[in-house]
Amino acid sequence: MSHQQSSGPRLSWLFANLVMPYWRSGQRLKVRGCIGLIVALTLCQVGLAIWASYWNRALFDALEARSLDDLLREIATFALILGLTMLVTALHLHFKRWLQLDWRRWLTELLLDNWLQRGHHYQLQYTSGEHDNPDGRIAEDIRIATESAIGLAHSLLYSILILGSFIDILHSVSGSLNIPGTSIVVPGYLVILAFLYAGAGTVFGLLLGRPLTRATNWLQTVEANLRFGLARAREKSEAIALMRGESSEHAHASRLFGDVGRGWYRQTLGYMGIVTFSAGYGVLLPVFPILVAAPQYIAGAMTLGVLMQAAQAFQRLTSALSWPIDNLGEMAKCRASADRVATLYCDMQKLTELASQPVEHRINLLHGRTCELVLKDLRLASPDGEVLVENLNVTIRRGERILITGDPAVTISLFKAVAGLWPWGNGEILLPDDASIMFLPQRPFLPDGTLQTALSYPYAGDHFSAEAIHRALECAGMAWLAPRLQEVDSWDRNLPLRAQQRLGIARLFLHNPPWVFIEEATDAFDPKGEAAMLEMIHRELPNTTQITISFHSELDHHYTRKLILNRLSEPRLLVCSTEQCQLRKH
Repeated sequence: MSHQQSSGPRLSWLFANLVMPYWRSGQRLKVRGCIGLIVALTLCQVGLAIWASYWNRALFDALEARSLDDLLREIATFALILGLTMLVTALHLHFKRWLQLDWRRWLTELLLDNWLQRGHHYQLQYTSGEHDNPDGRIAEDIRIATESAIGLAHSLLYSILILGSFIDILHSVSGSLNIPGTSIVVPGYLVILAFLYAGAGTVFGLLLGRPLTRATNWLQTVEANLRFGLARAREKSEAIALMRGESSEHAHASRLFGDVGRGWYRQTLGYMGIVTFSAGYGVLLPVFPILVAAPQYIAGAMTLGVLMQAAQAFQRLTSALSWPIDNLGEMAKCRASADRVATLYCDMQKLTELASQPVEHRINLLHGRTCELVLKDLRLASPDGEVLVENLNVTIRRGERILITGDPAVTISLFKAVAGLWPWGNGEILLPDDASIMFLPQRPFLPDGTLQTALSYPYAGDHFSAEAIHRALECAGMAWLAPRLQEVDSWDRNLPLRAQQRLGIARLFLHNPPWVFIEEATDAFDPKGEAAMLEMIHRELPNTTQITISFHSELDHHYTRKLILNRLSEPRLLVCSTEQCQLRKH
């Protein structure tokens, strides 16, 4: 907790630096014009409030004088004030909400650009820091931070303008107070009382509401954890049902909700002091100035209209002075969300800095000048620095078929390193210059939508012809899905893993890449089916360089070489034939 507190000012400064470029962006004239209109409309709101104050004085004077003509005139004036207030409020709301949405759009795009680049969305899972639920931070915390910041800025400006305006009004109508038994005269004494009243309220409110920021931050974190846990259960619903894991998931969700309950009660305790004090403070506020100024009215020193104007001005002034305490909860929510956005951005910047560090501190991914994939003095490590394998020197030439096996932690790290997702370690990976490598993971990504769109991903659904798609499905043993190309479904949830892997291979046939790196993409097949699929890949893609991670030893004869990678041991490269694999120094 002390770490959060000490990092709070730093995070606030980081968030301010993060959002500052928005106000200097390419559409700054439009943004500044909108801000100018909001300020102008705020001035109009303050002007209407001042007009309403003097109208209130005139109304009660008319009632005190029992003048029907004056009353009718004040009714007409009120109708004008009412109409203008409604118009100004509507316009102000329109421009304020436009600015909130535009700022949110800009900040969302900024974080998405950082999150969805160079594998940051993947690498964040393996890096330390407070960046849990990045999707919630981008979708929800940015919304809260931008909406609350602009709303708070407007209310603060309005309060400052009201403060400046109604000090003068209250000073002029409150008269002077003669302290009994002395010759001391206090002019504008209601102004002094307003400052004392609001100051006492602010001090007590801040003391009573001190735990609210921490409690709100904690509650937002556990709420996000609950949303993530439920979303995970939805995504893995088939596996959970097959494993009869509903009771375990229910218990997990209950534990997450228990955290929410504890966070809720912590926030409730934070609110209790504020709400209890604010209730008494608010009830006393309209009565206090009338009671204080009543002796002057009774003595005939002020009219009923002046008394009511003084009471209203006192309320306006104290409300403006009480802005900090009135907005403490909103400031806590805004601060918590801004800190969550800032920590996510900060941790993504650390990944960017890692990519720009000297090559001895990271894996250097380069494009070579030959049709070869070269691993040069490669050392793979875990994110916490543990060495997995080192001294890896391998050259893979165009057209080869390489089988990689051994320790899954090492082989999968190599797969991710070649894909640019694993910067931990050092050494060089020289990619072939003729084309990019297609990576086929164990479970292919099948986006929701039509089957044609899922197969064409990441290209548009109409990128490939229907004939090419039919041919790819046929080669992958999924021809029965061809009539459903235009059908919309959640393919990754409604198809078994084996069918999903066949669709991944159909995508391979469709894209026909010069290089492909396969990560156990046929492990759900039976041995005969896996062998048949490998033969089909060799026949349909004879010129494609194939690098495959697999732990099925009976597949050796499908490859020209075999690379064995085990943790903290010397890598072994074997030359394979249809009968056996023989050791070869590399």
